[in-house]
Amino acid sequence: MKSGGIGRESKFKPCNQTEFHKKPRPLYYSLNSSTNFIREQRQKWNGSQIKQLDFESDRWGWSVWSIRRQLSHMASGNFRWFWARWGLQMFPNGAPIGVPEPEETKALTQSRYDRRMDEDLYWEVDLLLEKLRQGLELGQAIISNETVGSMRSKEFEFSDDGEWPWFYNIHGAGLRRDTEIPTKVWFSLETIFNHRYYEHITHLYNIQRIKLAQGLNTTVEVPIEGYMALPGWDLSTP
Repeated sequence: MKSGGIGRESKFKPCNQTEFHKKPRPLYYSLNSSTNFIREQRQKWNGSQIKQLDFESDRWGWSVWSIRRQLSHMASGNFRWFWARWGLQMFPNGAPIGVPEPEETKALTQSRYDRRMDEDLYWEVDLLLEKLRQGLELGQAIISNETVGSMRSKEFEFSDDGEWPWFYNIHGAGLRRDTEIPTKVWFSLETIFNHRYYEHITHLYNIQRIKLAQGLNTTVEVPIEGYMALPGWDLSTP
């Protein structure tokens, strides 16, 4: 981890001194919305409705993964971004209780299933929701020790293989490419949390569309922002 602005001109969004020392406005309010989602779904998904979790269709790009697999991807992503990639760099005061051991971390973040948790271990919906909650709690543990200013000044190194070109259209100054090594980029901590928020609402919107495709009702309005607000993003509905 590097502190932004050392030895180079800072490119982070300026903020006044009062704002700089504020605790972050949940930026990660998706923690609350996702927690409410978890609570709601625990009540709704009973044995007679399990087949709805596994509905998949190649009619739309967003329905290739079932609701179950959307949840698995969301949970896996939290463990990747909040633990597997940078470990204790994210927790300068020490890891919180209950972080996964190396073997479990691998099953959560590097399974043979595309960007999802190991489906041989994490398949039952209660377990998926529990892992989603645990990953969100890791994010809460990180953000609880930060201010707006600290989140904008802390940077984390990452290798850019060109998979996410849309990142640069959204995150601006919070995503910086190394001037000497083109494949090396730096994420601000604020950008990491913004990314996770955008990922959550994108996949929650997918889940809603999968429900609509099965004739089911949705009760929450998901905001169309972040990646979904980019020109050309598929926002189609059944």
